[in-house]
Formats: sequence, C-alpha cells, structure tokens
Amino acid sequence: MRKVMALVLGGGRGTRLHPLTRFRSKPAVPLAGKYRLIDVPISNCLNSGLRRIYVLTQFNSVSLHRHIRNTYTFDRFSGGYVEILAAQQTNEDNQWYQGTADAVRKNIRYFDQPDVENVLILSGDQLYRMDFQQMLDTHRQSGAEATIAAIPVSREDASSLGIMQLDETGRVCGFVEKPQTDTEIESVRMDPAWIDARGIKSDGRELLASMGIYLFNRKFLVDVLQRNSYQDFGKEVFPASFRASHVQTHLFDGYWEDVGTIGSFYDCNLALASPRSPFQFVTPEAPIYSRARHLPPTRCDGGTLKGSLVADGCIIGEGTTIENSVVGLRCQIGDGVTIRNSIVMGADYYESPEDLANDSSKGRPPLGIGSGTYIEGAIIDKNCHIGSKVRIVNDRDFAEQDISEDVVVRDQIVVVQRGSTLLDGWKL
Repeated sequence: MRKVMALVLGGGRGTRLHPLTRFRSKPAVPLAGKYRLIDVPISNCLNSGLRRIYVLTQFNSVSLHRHIRNTYTFDRFSGGYVEILAAQQTNEDNQWYQGTADAVRKNIRYFDQPDVENVLILSGDQLYRMDFQQMLDTHRQSGAEATIAAIPVSREDASSLGIMQLDETGRVCGFVEKPQTDTEIESVRMDPAWIDARGIKSDGRELLASMGIYLFNRKFLVDVLQRNSYQDFGKEVFPASFRASHVQTHLFDGYWEDVGTIGSFYDCNLALASPRSPFQFVTPEAPIYSRARHLPPTRCDGGTLKGSLVADGCIIGEGTTIENSVVGLRCQIGDGVTIRNSIVMGADYYESPEDLANDSSKGRPPLGIGSGTYIEGAIIDKNCHIGSKVRIVNDRDFAEQDISEDVVVRDQIVVVQRGSTLLDGWKL
C-alpha cells in the first residue's frame, strides 16, 4: 500500500442534499452525531495501511478543510498525509471541475510520480467499511489495468445504479447506467450461481452494481486522461475502456450506502441508531476516525432514551423522551421535550452568558431546544435556536415544500436549516 495513492472526490454542489449543503460541501455533512461523511473514506484508507491521501474539493469547502486540518495529522516518520486539492486556476486551465474524471485530470501532477504504482479513487459521500488491500490483491492477481468495486443488487435497486456485465473471469465487458427496462436489465444480468461460487451469497440478487470505487494502474490512468477529454468515469471513461483494456471487478458484500439525498441521509442515520444497525461503529480492528474534541460527557437529568445515538457534550432535560433518533454534539435540550425519528445535529459552540443576554435582548430563544417542544420525522441542522412548545412535525403530509426561509420539507422530511430561529409556540 506504500505505492498506492488515494484521491477522495469531494463531490459537486450537492443539490440533492440541499439545504444541508447550503453552507457546507457534501463530505462535510455530519453523520451519526459526531462524524462527518469524509471520515468514512479516509478511515478506510488508514485502516487499509494507505497513508497518502488527497481530497479534491470545489464547493463550500471551508468547513471541510477545517475538519481535515484539525483531524488528520501524522508524525514525520510515517510519511503520511491527508491534503486538500481545491479547484484552482492555473496557467494550463482556468475552469472548474467538470466531472469526476476532469477533477482527477486537473491534478495529474500530484500522482504522476515514480513512487506511485496505483491510484485509488473514492467518493466522499458513502458509508461502508472496506479493506482496500483486498481490492489491490484482486487487481494485481488479475493483471488488470483498472478495477471497479462491485456489489450484488436486486432488480428493484438497479434503476438508480450503474450495472456491469462480466465474463466468467470477472472482467467487465458491458455497462448500463441506471437500467429502466427489462431488456436493459437482461443485457447485464449475471447467473446467481457465478456470484455464489465466489463466496458471496446471491440471495436472489443477479446484478452487479458499481460502487464508485476505482483502482487504476497509474500509467494507464494518466494515459487515458491525457488522450481523451472524458469528464466522468462512470459514463465515459469505463464504457470506452471495456473494449480495449482489462477492467476487472472486485466483489464486495458488506454494508454500503450512497448518502446522496435527504431521504437516504435520513434513513441511513436512523438505521445507525437502531439496535440492529447494519453498520457498526464499535469495530476495534477498523474504527471510523474523527476529530478529537475536548467535550464533557453528556448529562441526562431523567427521561427516556431508546434506540438512539447521543454524542458528547449534551445536556438532556428532565422528563425528555428521545426515541430512534440521533443527537449531535453540544445539544442543549430542555425539560419535557419529545424527539422521535429525527436527527438533531447539535451545535458548534456553547453560548456564553453574554450570548444568552444577547438572545434575550433580541427575543430569541437560547441555542438548543426549548422545554415542551415536540419533534418527529425531522432534521434539525446545527446552531438552531428553537423555543419552547414548538411543534416540528409534517402533519400536513407535504412531500416537497418551502415553509419559510428557515424550514423546508424534502422527501417528506422537515428540515430546519442551519442557524435558524423558531420562536416559542411555532408550528408547521
């Protein structure tokens, strides 16, 4: 792994995750109370023995840069680093990144080095745990020029993914982006027995989807990017490479979730809070790392806490009920509050006495959630001032609705935007 370099793609504008991406990039979106999405691919790299990592960023990246700078530092003897490659104007190019392949092309000089044999390209908005050493083994043993991580999926899930057709050796020979018809699906269908024979239970799944995780020989990647003007790996680079080059698959069957929409983000977080969570953070041999914060332990003054994740530095008032929810850092929750099936991201700071006096003079509730408030089916972004006896529930069954400058409904989920204020007694 010393000769492998990782490039983590920071993503585009994140429009499908808006308004969570209004002030931050997708990889900087909080996850499971105390992490950020970017922590997942970086942790997978570190746990796999990969220490040279670049993160390519473009939109709303200030908080992402700050998080990476404060989290991932190495001693001088390891030779490791996690560094930011922000989109920038150069003498050769003055354009923004036009796609995944274009973003990598604009940074060729950082990985086209004699001591780099392979380049691993990762997405910054997925949740999974993978040992990239195993993928490297598959890549080298097959003699491939590029390898794509693949996961078995059912026909029902295929319509939102890129599906690959393989030969008997696992070499990619066809690709269909988001197949919608039976004819398209049949063209890339695999025999479930082939999947079973490779140590993965097909369980009725007969299609193999690309996970957006790519491993290249460095010389091959540089040649492809310099010979063509392709902008996207999935839509252009690989379909053109299947015919003339050896593109292999590495099969994977663990938990994998692309957190790209408000709905998927919400479902993923609540699944993590479940007692039967499909993804465990308590895994000593492969932890998910994040920023070390000097916060006090959370204090609960009496109430009900069930099937939930609660991060550090919170104060939970008397008689409060929290069920099937995620509560983030420094969250101040009053007495008699009910939070169900919701994500409360917490705060970036504690208010000082001067801050509280300023809130009072402006008629604004303190930072946190006031007493008697009821929250269900919602996402409360960071640094919100929510008053007493507020009701945040989608009682009117909106699917998509802009309620106000502070509150919107996306995928039937109420989203209170970062830094919003909801006065005492507010209702949807």
